[in-house]
Amino acid sequence: MAESVKLRFGIVGCGTIGPTHAGALRQIADADLVAVADTDIARAEEMARRFDVTSVYSSDRDLFADPEIDAVCLCTPSGMHADGAIAALEAGKHVVVEKPMDISLEACDRMIAAADRSGKKLTVISQHRFDAASRTVKEAIEAGLLGRIVLADASVKWYRTQAYYDSGDWRGTWAFDGGGALMNQGVHTVDLLQWLVGGVASLFAYTSIGAAHERIEVEDIAAATLRFENGAIGTITATTAAFDGFPVRIDIFGTEGTAILEGDRLKVLKRKDGSSFDSQEAAEHAVAVARGGSASVQHEAATRLAGGAEADQGAVWGDAHRAQLEDFIQAIRIDGTPLIDGRAGRRALEIILGVYRSSQTGQPITLH
Repeated sequence: MAESVKLRFGIVGCGTIGPTHAGALRQIADADLVAVADTDIARAEEMARRFDVTSVYSSDRDLFADPEIDAVCLCTPSGMHADGAIAALEAGKHVVVEKPMDISLEACDRMIAAADRSGKKLTVISQHRFDAASRTVKEAIEAGLLGRIVLADASVKWYRTQAYYDSGDWRGTWAFDGGGALMNQGVHTVDLLQWLVGGVASLFAYTSIGAAHERIEVEDIAAATLRFENGAIGTITATTAAFDGFPVRIDIFGTEGTAILEGDRLKVLKRKDGSSFDSQEAAEHAVAVARGGSASVQHEAATRLAGGAEADQGAVWGDAHRAQLEDFIQAIRIDGTPLIDGRAGRRALEIILGVYRSSQTGQPITLH
């Protein structure tokens, strides 16, 4: 595709998150939203009017068949992601899929295989990797500024009313949500923790189903102890029963310093020797690493450094979605790898499913 031609997007699913994708695409000069689809045609038409879109479909397959569309954003229930993504890839579209990637590793593997066969790009939304604060911490860790990471904790203490679960038949079900507080609300934080600290090697967990809610099949409380691949120990806590909800928090402790993220803000970044964080030092380290890597590694480093090291105190909802969509478009343009491709998106799901398996069996789980 010529550099001068905008990438034409369609969105499937016009509910809660669909408008976020539409708003983000509208801010990208290199993208054009040309179609939307939803089984609720009235909802699709309303979103089309809101974002000045001319093509409206009641079927995702009809949208996939539209030759005027280059890429698709799937904003459907989690358990529908694989079937939709595979159909879109086979129709020759690049695919953006909302979190989580799907609800089983088998489904993720089918999506990855379909992307490999088609030669099209697949990215899984985990937009908080693109927050300026997250990039700052990632750069500090990679530059060794925190020393060896020894302890890392993630907390998602949110609140959801009973009305939230009652608002849709699919909410709180294994078939469509694939899980509860951890899978639905906590997946972004699980991904961010493992990306910052390194992969999880093993875990032990407890979950509680319906501790504070009625008529749900999935957990509203989850707690896990982790051993990371680098030897660090950590925890994950996720709930939708913490009245009246608190910011997500990630605490990372190293032998030479501490980093704390709260929400999408950098709350603490301190070094034991009293010196301040040197963003230039981190940037130079990342560039040096990238120079010895592949084009995709260089692209990843450039993406992380593009926004600078300082957390943007004026950031608003949707900014990180826009940044991830820009990363996706750039990967298409240079035939590179998106920062969060299918294999990267699968990792968070593997951890979450490991938590469920440990809770069910009462045994520690080794991840591969």
